Amino acid sequence: MKSLQLSLSAIFLFGMTELIFSQSNEEWHAYGKDAGGMRYSGLTGINTENVVHLKEAWVYHTGELETYKGTYLHEKSAFEATPLMINNTLYFSTPTNRVLAIDAVTGKEKWTYNPHINLKGDYSEVTSRGVSYWPAKNNTGSSGKIFIATIDGRLISLNAKNGELITSFGNNGTIDLRAEFSKDIAVTSPPAIVGDVIVVGSSIGDNQRKDYPPGVVRAYHVHSGELLWTWDPIPKTSSDPAAKTWEGSGSGAANAWAVLSSDAERDMVFIPTSCPSPDYYGGERLGQNLYGNSVVALRASTGKMIWYYQVVHHDLWDYDIAAQPLLFDWEKEGKKIPAVAIGTKMGHIFILDRENGKPLFPVEERPVPASEIKGEKAWPTQPFPVLPAPIGLQQLTSDEVWGPTPEAKKEALERVAQLEYKGPFTPPGRKGSIMIPGNVGGIHWGGMCYDPGQKLLVTNINRLAAVITLIPRDSLQQTEKEDPVLARSETGRQTGTPYVMKRSYLFTGDERGLMMQTAPPWGTLLAIDMQTGKQKWEVPLGYMMDTLQYPGAAQWGSINFGGAIVTGGGLTFVAATMDGHLRAFDTQTGKPLWSAALPAGGQATPMTYSINGKQYLVIAAGGHGKLGSKLGDAVVAYALPDQYLQNR
Repeated sequence: MKSLQLSLSAIFLFGMTELIFSQSNEEWHAYGKDAGGMRYSGLTGINTENVVHLKEAWVYHTGELETYKGTYLHEKSAFEATPLMINNTLYFSTPTNRVLAIDAVTGKEKWTYNPHINLKGDYSEVTSRGVSYWPAKNNTGSSGKIFIATIDGRLISLNAKNGELITSFGNNGTIDLRAEFSKDIAVTSPPAIVGDVIVVGSSIGDNQRKDYPPGVVRAYHVHSGELLWTWDPIPKTSSDPAAKTWEGSGSGAANAWAVLSSDAERDMVFIPTSCPSPDYYGGERLGQNLYGNSVVALRASTGKMIWYYQVVHHDLWDYDIAAQPLLFDWEKEGKKIPAVAIGTKMGHIFILDRENGKPLFPVEERPVPASEIKGEKAWPTQPFPVLPAPIGLQQLTSDEVWGPTPEAKKEALERVAQLEYKGPFTPPGRKGSIMIPGNVGGIHWGGMCYDPGQKLLVTNINRLAAVITLIPRDSLQQTEKEDPVLARSETGRQTGTPYVMKRSYLFTGDERGLMMQTAPPWGTLLAIDMQTGKQKWEVPLGYMMDTLQYPGAAQWGSINFGGAIVTGGGLTFVAATMDGHLRAFDTQTGKPLWSAALPAGGQATPMTYSINGKQYLVIAAGGHGKLGSKLGDAVVAYALPDQYLQNR
């Protein structure tokens, strides 16, 4: 009996040792943790019981603010990178595409690489959401590789050990994407790596002119840089049935600037495409416009299309698919079905079968308003998911028009009364059309995450309306002279079309600060049960108005950019807001459990890992120039003090 007890004890201890060992080192190999962007870590070291004790472990400064001196870059820069963690090293990129490797335990710098982009160049976006990693294979004698795609259109291969260029790749370590395709190409998201294939999209403008280049997706061999295949989202041959969905003198863009996802087992890569150019007038590209505004599944080894699913027909609202497609296993009646979730700026979430693109929850084509603009022909219907039901701001009634004082609400009501609103997908017009949601979401590039244990999809969203006005080109000067407010609005030249676009939002900015004109909350975090498709909870995320001047503002939420992650400890971590805090929520209930003030705006998605049983939480805190959050250059790590550590 005694020997049996000893044997059982030995088995128990061995099991515990295995458990402890299995959690001693967990890495973060891709932007979304895994290649399918689930952003889930099974780590439980930091959990709902002890997260309140989380403390800053170290801070690393990139020196990026020095880089901006004497340039305009601070106006557009956004530190949106999510680091990777491999072999006790964090790898990430700065907005100007410098690549840094630092010790994941201490935050001490190991190496840096500077691609020396032209700091006086004209870039639409000054950001990089991170780098990609190709793992060294056993017995090959090769090192792991880090890839960075830059805002000046280069794809660069580096040795993960020392940051040196891998000269056997491309031209001495670099492929000039602009030389091969177009001077307009920039890249802001990390490429996808599937086996020995690296797939890269592009960030191309869409509202300054009609004739932007098409958003061609390219695949290269990770070792040689040999071009393996290309895929054009705008079909050029009559043999492709989608070519019939384009009528007119031409268009461009429809590019994939968001993060790509891949499924190596199925040899698939998932391409989220944007709207064709120009984004708010489609008279030069009448028709459904396939494969714009779609998720397209390609064979990673060949580039051959497997299926596509379009979420917006003939886009007139800048409704790019900004979020990374999320790959997860959807369960029904005990059966697991490989699925992909598409989150959109409209607040629509489409759940599709990953292998064939067919909806797993019902979707309806519903009538939407017609356009009154000469030369335009809005598509008569749009797809609406029945489940999950659309999230975020979906309509505008007198109750949704808002101001913190009676005078401010009156001002908001008067403004709205002068504009056009006909419900979802109201087309742009001469009078000024209200877009709900606006072009910043709904679900934005921060995207979604999924907890497979609780079967919850979690996402943060914006609740913000845009105002779009189309002005005949020959009357622009007179219109701006007569309407100073319109003159100060953002301008899209839309060269090559009869109309100039003006864009603003339903808020005002004056000595009172940012004054929203739609009811709070303006940013929320929510969870959806993926077994039923129904929303489980929703809570305000952050704040953006003076909480002393406006009692209750702490519950009004904030415009936000950057995503969330979920963990096996039952936690959701997210920053993203204007108030500069990183927060932890209970994934099961949405209850806020912890927050910490960051040294600058946290417009990035955090990540987590463990080394020797100690779990770390890391986020880039460098702010967002266009959003107006505090700029900085910090990477901040958090961990539990030793007395709260478990299983070490």
